[in-house]
Amino acid sequence: MSEISLGTSVAGVPEAAPRQPPALTTGPIAWLRANLFSSWLNTALTLVLGYFIVRYAMGFVDWAFVNAIWSVENNQTQACRALKASPTPGACWAVVTEKHRFILFGTYPYEEHWRPALVCVLFTALYVVSAMRRFWRKELALVWIVTLVAIGVLMWGGVLGLSYVPQERWGGLPITLILATFGLAFAFPLSILVALGRRSSMPAIRVLCVAYVELIRGVPLISLLFMASVMFPLFLPEGINIDKLLRAQVAIILFAGAYLAEVVRGGLQALPKGQYEAADALGLPYWYKIGFIILPQALRLVIPPLVNTFIGFFKDTSLVLIIGIFDLLTAGKTAVVEPAWQGFGVEVYLAISVIYFIYCFAMSRYSQNLEAELNRHRVR
Repeated sequence: MSEISLGTSVAGVPEAAPRQPPALTTGPIAWLRANLFSSWLNTALTLVLGYFIVRYAMGFVDWAFVNAIWSVENNQTQACRALKASPTPGACWAVVTEKHRFILFGTYPYEEHWRPALVCVLFTALYVVSAMRRFWRKELALVWIVTLVAIGVLMWGGVLGLSYVPQERWGGLPITLILATFGLAFAFPLSILVALGRRSSMPAIRVLCVAYVELIRGVPLISLLFMASVMFPLFLPEGINIDKLLRAQVAIILFAGAYLAEVVRGGLQALPKGQYEAADALGLPYWYKIGFIILPQALRLVIPPLVNTFIGFFKDTSLVLIIGIFDLLTAGKTAVVEPAWQGFGVEVYLAISVIYFIYCFAMSRYSQNLEAELNRHRVR
């Protein structure tokens, strides 16, 4: 009888090669078959839409890059107009090249453009630092205060050897970032207080919060800006004048606060009743219970609608043009009013849309990653 050892038997069997999942049931090919080529009708629609997409994409590439003019000398736009009327038209990005400083900084003094440029960098750095969870500490509030003070000093000047620049000269991207940042930064805590007030057991507070939300949500933002710009100064005592940008900022805060309050209230109502009962069973004071147990769970539930509202209000800051504030969009529209550059608004609007897209897409992607990270414990 031959002896068969375990070692010889295992050694004699070749190691099995790792097997890959079938390409037709998982992966990109399976996705294409299931979503784009699942039937003859879907296949036909996919091919037709693919043809038009490729055709217009190639046309856009020719217009935007191949046939484009990137710069001209001394505002001589004859070459751009000739190209626009030719059989192979192209974009005239020279209008962006020549007017980019006015589009970004409005009527801010030309020789002082480094100050609003530095303000934009500070705002972006503040967003990046605030987005990192490792910096979510008490010291972050101090960073915000110091940065916002530095931004105010840079924009106004008048100290540290900087020349004074009145608010009427501000414009472009810094105005958009100021309105959006201050608006959402102050509207968010206001919305939490209003949402809690709507669920309060005290009738006076509940009625007051309901009246605020319904009144603000019942009118468009344009009407609030108009009231803040035209009507509100009529009620002030003679000799008192509040800055127009500050009035517009307050209107945006009130408007955003009402909408965000409803989103937060949705998160509070979505929590199971057992969470409230469990928090009460611990015997914690009201604000400890809200701050450490209820609100973290409620806000985590409403991250997508919160960010959706943030993005909407970031774009709504362009409505301040009706009260004469030069935000990014208004500065772009004004840049093509000059006779030499009339007719090239498409290029300017595309450049502005790219700036808006960068900020809004970054917010959207960050919210998706944050939501996935906070809900990781729920994945089984």
